[in-house]
Amino acid sequence: MPESGLPPDGRPALRRCVGSELDLDEFGRSYWGSRALLSHGGDYGDLFSLQAADELLSRRGLRTPFLRLAKNGTVVGDSQFTGPAGVGAEIGDQVRDDKVAALFASGHTVVLQALHRTWPALVDFATQLSSDAGHPMQINAYITPAESQGFSAHYDVHDVFVLQVAGEKHWTVHEPVHVDPLRNQPWTDHSQAVAAAARDRAPVIDDVLRPGDALYVPRGFLHSAKALGGVSAHLTVGLHTMTRYLLVQELAALAADEPSLRTALPLGFDPGDPSQLSTVLDEVTSLLIKKIEQTTADDLAPRLSRRTWSGNRPAPLAPLAHAAAIASLSADTTVRLRPGLRFQLVDGDPVRLHLPDRTISLPKATYEALSVLTAGAATRVGDLPGLDPSDQLVLTRRLLTEAALTTEPQ
Repeated sequence: MPESGLPPDGRPALRRCVGSELDLDEFGRSYWGSRALLSHGGDYGDLFSLQAADELLSRRGLRTPFLRLAKNGTVVGDSQFTGPAGVGAEIGDQVRDDKVAALFASGHTVVLQALHRTWPALVDFATQLSSDAGHPMQINAYITPAESQGFSAHYDVHDVFVLQVAGEKHWTVHEPVHVDPLRNQPWTDHSQAVAAAARDRAPVIDDVLRPGDALYVPRGFLHSAKALGGVSAHLTVGLHTMTRYLLVQELAALAADEPSLRTALPLGFDPGDPSQLSTVLDEVTSLLIKKIEQTTADDLAPRLSRRTWSGNRPAPLAPLAHAAAIASLSADTTVRLRPGLRFQLVDGDPVRLHLPDRTISLPKATYEALSVLTAGAATRVGDLPGLDPSDQLVLTRRLLTEAALTTEPQ
């Protein structure tokens, strides 16, 4: 049977998003994708702060699209807060801290995007949360001046955890006007219904978030927020939800393997003519259904993994230190699976280790050792089972070179 990377017991990052009072299994049954949830009593100061935002904006050389600015729903053009980087860095779109300061002082919300790639604490948090939740994710920060609103009522096409890190912000959440929107179904397609619902319907949540509070907003739920008496900062953790429609897309894509479904339509065919369309529709439908019914989970799993596993990167790898660790590898070296790495281990001859972007084939004799290594615990190279000392080193060096393993400090 294949073995797959699964979230560790406890799921600590997801626990921080949901709150300590609700069982995670209960959250999955009763709230995930269907109900908003507000929880209190957390602490996110280790993840982000106003001081962290200032450092990113002034000292880290950010470029677009890592930053947006908006006020009352209108996004500012990049040229209003970016400029040349100066001597030695021929870059024309680096963030100008002085321009950002002026816009923020005039009531604009600062949106720091993709912090799961730029801020160390959130890189680590995102690695864990992606493993905990099983869905690709991103993290943005919204810093809003006092008494200001960055965006009016809208919905997102992904699920969101809001983690309040500074100040206070009043949130209003309404039931959807378009349930479970897909990524190609943005709120602007239903802007009039969104505005009417936000104006006329009773909200399901109407409350103030303070530091340590968390809010879960399923995709499609309308929401808006306004900072109160001081500067407010919150993290928006967006989960790019995998849906049943994803399976439909991949099932349809498998139809490309069926020669009879690749044949050309008649010469001169008019796709807008229902009478012409009906002559081929029944045949195509029958062929497609047959292809779908013949498809197994084993056929579909590799396609889905290739499409989704690369949505988030595993834990960062220090290239120079990693190369040095490979060069000095010994039986006493302790290694572990790279945190956050998605994989599937399949026994056979050869054994196959499927990674997000490639498959590694290894001798059948390595399966027992690979099972130990992919279990996630720290393991001494010399303790790997089923291999002689030289093969222990060969296998470990191969997996380190493939960046599937990392070494533990000596």
